[in-house]
Amino acid sequence: MATTRIALVTGGAKGIGRAIWLALAERGWDVALCYRTSEAAAAEVCTAVERAGGRALGLARDVSDPAQVTDLVAQVSARLGPVDALIHAAGPYHRVDLLAETDEGWRAMFASNLDSLFYCARAVAPAMIERRWGRIIAFGMANADRLQAQPQITAHYLAKAGVLGLVRSLAKVLAPHGITANAISPGFIASGSAPAEELARMVKNIPAGTIGTLADALHAALYLLSDEAGYVNGSNIHLSGGWGI
Repeated sequence: MATTRIALVTGGAKGIGRAIWLALAERGWDVALCYRTSEAAAAEVCTAVERAGGRALGLARDVSDPAQVTDLVAQVSARLGPVDALIHAAGPYHRVDLLAETDEGWRAMFASNLDSLFYCARAVAPAMIERRWGRIIAFGMANADRLQAQPQITAHYLAKAGVLGLVRSLAKVLAPHGITANAISPGFIASGSAPAEELARMVKNIPAGTIGTLADALHAALYLLSDEAGYVNGSNIHLSGGWGI
């Protein structure tokens, strides 16, 4: 690439987001990560990138708040430059029986998973449109496109189904401007977000017979960020070893 690309990764201090963030830094991108509570982890990776000669920025923001998203993108643009790629890896979940779900818990799942993607995409789109190049990657869930009953994670599951619909709409709106919007939908990935014993129990349900790795997620993301994927738009990559399809 002739110029340095700039990436913003939400939820970038841990797990899949962190892996993507570090990989982009190693490939010469300038990288910003947004985190909500993981200050120490964010500082660690920013320091590592800067010692290697790259430019890194870590900002604590709650992307479920549109005002904080506006400020986040403004800060990244002022300190690194306009965002070329948004990797929206923020997406907390909790397990609770549907009829025991609280008003706050229900709303939080949609705000953090779905609303936040809309706010972030809306904030980065104008500069991408101006430069006629951009990449947006969101994270779904491997079986969210099937709209199955999920009584223990209902709000999270429906929010992820909404993410897939929003990605398609973003793709259609932004494609004329040289921008792509795609989703990656993980199944069971050893990213640190689920206990190892839970992942081990699930292996028997995965056709591939193995748990996914951070490298699997990273390779999918790097492809969607590449120029080679410029005609891939509105897609949903199942990253699940055949589970949930």
